[in-house]
Order: sequence, then C-alpha cells, then structure tokens
Amino acid sequence: MTRSVYVTGIDRGDGRQVVELGIMELLARQTGRVGVYRPLLHDGPDRLFDLLKARYRLDQDAATAYGMEYPEASALLAEKGVDELVSQLVDRYHRVARDSDVVLVLGTDYADTNLPDELGLNARLANELGAVVVPVVGGTAQPPESVRAEARNAYRAFEALGCQVVALVVNRVAPADRESIAERLSARLPVPCYVLPEDKSLSAPTVAQITQALGGEVLLGDEAGLARDALDFVFGGAMLPNFLNALTPGCLVVTPGDRSDLVVGALAAHTSGTPPIAGVLLTLNERPAPHVLTMAERLAPGTPVVSVAGNSFPTAAELFALQSRLNSATPRKLETALGLFERHVDTAGLRDRISVTRSTRVTPMMFEHELLEQARSERRRVVLPEGTEDRVLRAADVVLRRGVCDLTLLGEEQAVRKKAADLGIDIGGADVVDPQTSPLRERFAEFYAKARAHKGMTVELANDVVTDVNYFGTLMVQEGLADGMVSGSVHSTAATIRPAFEIIKTKPGAGIVSSVFFMCLADRVLVYGDCAVNPDPNAEQLADIAVQSAATAAAFGVEPRIAMLSYSTGTSGSGADVDKVRKATEIVRERRPDLLVEGPIQYDAAVEPSVAATKLPESDVAGRATVLIFPDLNTGNNTYKAVQRSAGAVAVGPVLQGLRKPVNDLSRGALVQDIVTTVAITAIQAQSRGPAGA
Repeated sequence: MTRSVYVTGIDRGDGRQVVELGIMELLARQTGRVGVYRPLLHDGPDRLFDLLKARYRLDQDAATAYGMEYPEASALLAEKGVDELVSQLVDRYHRVARDSDVVLVLGTDYADTNLPDELGLNARLANELGAVVVPVVGGTAQPPESVRAEARNAYRAFEALGCQVVALVVNRVAPADRESIAERLSARLPVPCYVLPEDKSLSAPTVAQITQALGGEVLLGDEAGLARDALDFVFGGAMLPNFLNALTPGCLVVTPGDRSDLVVGALAAHTSGTPPIAGVLLTLNERPAPHVLTMAERLAPGTPVVSVAGNSFPTAAELFALQSRLNSATPRKLETALGLFERHVDTAGLRDRISVTRSTRVTPMMFEHELLEQARSERRRVVLPEGTEDRVLRAADVVLRRGVCDLTLLGEEQAVRKKAADLGIDIGGADVVDPQTSPLRERFAEFYAKARAHKGMTVELANDVVTDVNYFGTLMVQEGLADGMVSGSVHSTAATIRPAFEIIKTKPGAGIVSSVFFMCLADRVLVYGDCAVNPDPNAEQLADIAVQSAATAAAFGVEPRIAMLSYSTGTSGSGADVDKVRKATEIVRERRPDLLVEGPIQYDAAVEPSVAATKLPESDVAGRATVLIFPDLNTGNNTYKAVQRSAGAVAVGPVLQGLRKPVNDLSRGALVQDIVTTVAITAIQAQSRGPAGA
C-alpha cells in the first residue's frame, strides 16, 4: 500500500506551506516517486502544486493533483452527505497513489470553504487514506500559553478521531517565545512537537507582487529588483533629513510622485547601503521629471520605482493587507522556508516517524538533497573568492538560508554588500574580507615568500601575489581560516587550482591531483574520472586516479565498483593504449586488493548488464560499475559532456581529489544550483579533516 502523509491545519493563517514544502523535501530525499494530492481546491490554479512540480521534477498530471473544487464539494455534501463526498475524494486519491511510492496530502485551508466540521473532514480523509497526520497550529500574535493550549487541543482532537498523529508543528510564533513553547510542549505531548518562529521575509510580499496587486506601472527596475521582499513600509512626507532617519533595511518607500527629493534621497541611501531598500512606490499617479528618473536610474541601477494611481492612504490599506505566498516565482522564499524548517525540525527523526521506505533508485534531486543534509551535519567554513559575481552571491544566499555551511566572501566589502543589495539578497551571515586591505595580507605574503623561495619569490613580490583572490582564498584554507575553497565561475581552471598546487599540495599517498564528476542519471549516480585535470596519465597515474575516485565515491555514498575503460574488453585487444589500462588495473589490484576493479573494459560492458553477460559473465564489476575511469582527458571530457547533454544527466563537478585540503573548481557556465552543490561537496570533503583552526 502506498504510504501517505497528511498535513492539515485547524484554522487559517498557520503558514502551513512552509511545513508542506519541508515535508516534501524529506520525502523527495527518500524516493523519486512522490505524488501530491489536495482533496479540495479553490477556483484557479494550484500554485503550490505548480511549485512542487517544478522544483521536484514531478511527472504528475495537474488534473490528478486535486479531488474537486470547494463549490462542488459543498453541493455534494448537501445533496448526498459526507460519506459520498469522502468516497469520491478517496477514489480520486488513488489516481495518484497507484503511480507513487508516497503521497503528500495537503489538507483543506479553512478559508471561505462553507464546509461544516472541517477538522473532522480532514481527520476522516486521513483515516480513509491510511495516512499519518502532521497537524499544523498557527501562533501569530498569540501569547505562549494560548499557543501551547491550542497545540494540545489540536493533538487531542485528531487523536480522538482515530488519526495516527506522528508529529505536530507550531508555526509563526514570536521568536522570543519559541524555546519556552517548545520546552513546555515536549513535556506535555506524546509525539514530537516542532516550533517554528515567525520569519517576516516569508510573509513579506515582493515588489513584483505589490506592483501586480496595485495595478502599478514599473518606471525603473529590473527582474532582480522586483524580486526583493518589502519587509517594511516607510511613508514619505517629512523633510529629507528626518525621512532618511526613518528608513529601515528592506523597506518599500511610499511617497507622492512629486516628491523627487525623497525619491533621490532614498535611492542614494540604498546605494550607500545605509540602508538598502526594496524600492520606491509613487502614489497619486505623479511621476518625477525625466531628468530625475535618469538620475535615479544611475544612482541605483535595478532598484524598482513603481507608480500607482491611488493616493497614499488607500494604497497603505492595500499594502498592509497583502501577504506573500510561496510559489515558483519566489525562489528565495523557498530557500528561506526550507532553511527555517530544517533548523527547527529534527528532520531525521521526522523521516523515521513517517517511515517511508528508501528507494533503491537514486535520482539527481535525491543525491543533491543528501549532499546538503550531509554538509549541514557538521558545519564547515568555505571561502568564495569571487565575492562580487552575481551567481556566486545568489548561491551564497541559498547556502546561508539553508544552513549548509559558513561562508567567507572575498572582495571590497562595500562593493560586495552593494551588489548583494542590488540583487535583493541577504548575505548578512557571511564574512566579507578584502585581500587588499586585510591585516592577513602581510602574514600571507611572508608565508608565500617562504614557501616559494626556491622559485625566487620575495616578500615584496608576494605582497602583490597574495592580493589575487584565488591565492588569498587558498592561503586562508592553508592557514586554517577556512576549511575549503570554491572558485572558477569567472576564473579559468588554471587560475583556480594553480595556487592549490603551489600552497596546499598533494596529500600523503596521492601521486597526483585529479578530478571526478558525479553524473546523476535518471536512476543512479555514476562517478567519472578524470575529466578535467590530467591530459594523458600514465599507468601509475591512472591507477592513482582510480583509487582516489573510489575513495571519493565512497565518501559520498556511492559504493565503488571500478571500471578501467578502454576501447576493448578483457583480452580482446592489444596496443599501447590498451596495455596502459591493463597495467593500471593490475596496479590498482596490487595497491588495493579490497577494491572491486575490472579492466580494460568498454563502457557498454561496464554499465549494461546484458552486454556484460556476453563479454565478461564472471565479473563482479561488469554491468554494475559505479566508478568509470577514462584513459585520458580527451575521452573523459567529451564523454561526460555527451552524457550530460544527450541523456539529460546532471553533472556535479569537477570535484578535485588528492589535495591535502579541499579546493574545487567551477565551470564558467555554472548555474547557481551548481555552485550550491559544489560548496556542499567542499564542506563534506572538509568534514573528514576537522574544522578550520582545530
């Protein structure tokens, strides 16, 4: 029987989407076949389902994602009773269940539903579906004792109705009350109770959402600016000095359109970072003169300036009534929501209580989720030298929101923070270090001069060299001020890894530095090496790459079965290229008799059981290989790119191996998610070495 998890509230306004998203994340880590079912839906598209479908790459048809709309349910209930309503909703659930390993069920929302005893209906449905239940209780603007009483009552209500409650979540409580509420409830409830604090950025509408809701016209601003959260509203009417004192970080300035002084002043404050604002909303359908708008655009490029027709008072009333909801157009809110859930919920414990059997398939998303969870388990610090690059900053925002690791960004601090403000992202949790002005510069110069004295390096020359962000970041890792480094989004591979060769060097037992890609196929993860560093390794080097790659695979949960690839299999071919692979295979067996290795072997015989049964029927590796070692860079690099593009695989890497401390290179075409994943991998590599400075 398909397992299902029923997330339900007891009233509206509980911010339940955070919990639904968090549980979906848990389920997606366990299996690649997660279904979503909402028994009752309001008229219009289900934006949460659209979000889940896009984020978790569901192949579920939207038509199967809900039972019926509320008016139809209300009419059916009145005409034929609750049994018929439940029967039809259960029948429609099974359209999803038959194609899923587990189903996330989204309970009713208590918002203008016209259904009597809505809590009872949710409980009845959960029981009929055989679902475990996670009730959510909202705590907005309530004193701690009221929140605790409501949570206890919610548990008792669902338990009394026969539900299997596995956990309870109290959401949106005052941050100062979170710990006391959690302590008292843990002592009073027989199931875990997780308490999540209110996060203003989750309920804050974006500038784009405000513009749409008010029918505004965008005069200035780009997509990133419109995606900023309006954390506060500051209404302009005072003289400029008093007005500037009233500005708060992330506020939306609301002012009549004829107050050009306030517009220019607010944007100047944003540019200086004192403080960064979300944007400017002009009322009364008044617009500044063209030369003022030109000045505004140059002062704060990308910052939105929006015009609306109404005056300030009705505009204010509409603004205060707006609340954001999670959807695919607000990716930063998704990361914030997941970070909030993962910080305050024992995800491993909840996963065990839900008891979803782990799939033997490993999808790309499952692999990526496991990386983030493993990185979070022992936080490390990663330095990102390219601190002013848009993609790096966006990735840093995700890493910090998800609590993956601690970060240090390199660059001139004002430039880094201004770029982040222009992008509308929060890097407040990161350290920012300027190599040009850092007191570490002199210390690093002395270290580097001593380390490279045999090459004629002097302290004077080193003083310039160490201001290069890649050298500075590498020296931070070497000196224990960071656990690892990730660079390469705008630097070449050579510029990224040359400092590591010079300063960090290879670890004991490693003959060379090499690399692997984790190739995430539809149903498994393969490890390819070496596809990025060594052009034409000899037999000894090829063996070293194989041993290193097996260790890397094992560290990331991939059981190593090594295929030493060639254009022939077994003894069928000869020649220098095949002989190199054959010799490398023998060296691996001599050095590591505990490893499963086969070679020379062709790619199809390595990964396809039917071919292996013909060519190498007695092999423990053929047809089941997980670590594929290419004979040279030309073969490896072209193969990984061919598989990536033609098979739709996700290629994670290159991950460098063989260094004493982790430094990893990015593709210059790396996407934000690629950078996040590489940072997580770097943090995991550092975990085996202990924290920086230890």
